Amino acid sequence: MQIKELAERLEWSLLAGGEGEDNEVTGCYVGDLLSWVMGRAQSGDVWITVMGNINAVAVAVLTDVSAIVLADNAALDDEAMTRAQAQGVPIYGAKANIYNTAVAVHGMLPHE
Repeated sequence: MQIKELAERLEWSLLAGGEGEDNEVTGCYVGDLLSWVMGRAQSGDVWITVMGNINAVAVAVLTDVSAIVLADNAALDDEAMTRAQAQGVPIYGAKANIYNTAVAVHGMLPHE
């Protein structure tokens, strides 16, 4: 499933990085500790966090996640927005808290 389809179904708003909306989603990772995410998030994951800064965009690029989802209406700072646009990293805003956002993603993805 493409991230834009998942975002539409879950009513997320695109905050930055529209160029990457065709990225395929294959999993989900939840976390706010950037070094932890760097070592554990997988390519294709939707990364759910509240970290809306430039460092989060760098981690998204390094891990090749399909998108960042800022749960709990977390803010995206201007510097991160600019970098996400330049790097093609889609960043979405979700109203739901982190737990409910992750549960919703889990319900949309195929399971083995």
